[in-house]
Amino acid sequence: MSQTVQAAPLRAHVTRIIAMTGSEAAEAAQVADNLVMANLSGHDSHGVGMVPRYVDAVLEGGLSPNTGVKVLLDTGPLLNLDGQRGYGQITGAQAMQMGIERAKQHGVCTVALSRSHHLGRIGHFAEMAVAQGLVSVHFVNVLSRPVVAPFGGGDGRFGTNPCCIGVPMGSRAPFVLDFATSRVAQGKMRVAHNKGEQVPPGYLIDEHGHPTRDPGVVVVPQSNGLFGALMTFGDHKGFGMAMACELLGGALTGSGTWHREADHQRAVLNGMLTMLIDPVRLGTQAVFEQEALAFEDWLRQSPDAPGSDGVHMAGEPERAARVHRLEHGIEIDDATWAEINAAEQKLRQR
Repeated sequence: MSQTVQAAPLRAHVTRIIAMTGSEAAEAAQVADNLVMANLSGHDSHGVGMVPRYVDAVLEGGLSPNTGVKVLLDTGPLLNLDGQRGYGQITGAQAMQMGIERAKQHGVCTVALSRSHHLGRIGHFAEMAVAQGLVSVHFVNVLSRPVVAPFGGGDGRFGTNPCCIGVPMGSRAPFVLDFATSRVAQGKMRVAHNKGEQVPPGYLIDEHGHPTRDPGVVVVPQSNGLFGALMTFGDHKGFGMAMACELLGGALTGSGTWHREADHQRAVLNGMLTMLIDPVRLGTQAVFEQEALAFEDWLRQSPDAPGSDGVHMAGEPERAARVHRLEHGIEIDDATWAEINAAEQKLRQR
């Protein structure tokens, strides 16, 4: 069972809970707005269902409200920032704002953000860049219970490690490619488990390394106390991309990589390496836009494959979901609602 909630009251409800963790009003509103936008965009895995985990992380001391980035290095084209375990919706936006300013000034900027709490939907940061006419590339690692198996491996060894690329397309809607390097995001397994759904074959292995369609194997401990694991997309190719995200988002930023046994901490720490490029300063703006639009037109001229509704570009599903959900509301399953209410009660009782 589920219920449908409009974005505005949902945003207000989440703002109130985040404020109860100790966040000042502006921070609580920004975190809530980001989470609800993820739901509106069709990514419930990164939406308000994360609130219970955030509450637990604050209570454990792994998430620090009212904490922004600390500048470790600023040469203009290079930024090294410490997220200091602050809300990722805050530290990620601060890192992007600083990077955008410097890319406009210098033509490029590489931003290393370390030790940020859960950044949420990385596409949000690419959308910030493309709105300013900038190309952005993001490599992110995840320091939390390892839930993804290496290709050829039989248990979880790293996180869902997203990669994201944003490209402005002139007068048209931007290209925003945002994907987990796992076959599917861990949060989508939490949503499926809460709804009592099975997932398609090829997504998961159980705690013994065998294929399964039960999302619960990566959400709750199994009979032996162990968890199953997600598979990477594209077999060895996705594994290679996941490792690149760990090396660039984790090791190069100084945020750290995962190489220890799993624990039960609820905090989710991200490192993110972002590269920003200004086509205007590069001197290719005119030909860039011309060629980008010509290529998109060429792709859209492809005849519809049997049984499909034609070619769609990265970013289109999210924009369509926003239009639909703003009008019709956001569906929240009963299990997720119960978890959110229980998290709020924890805060009231502390």
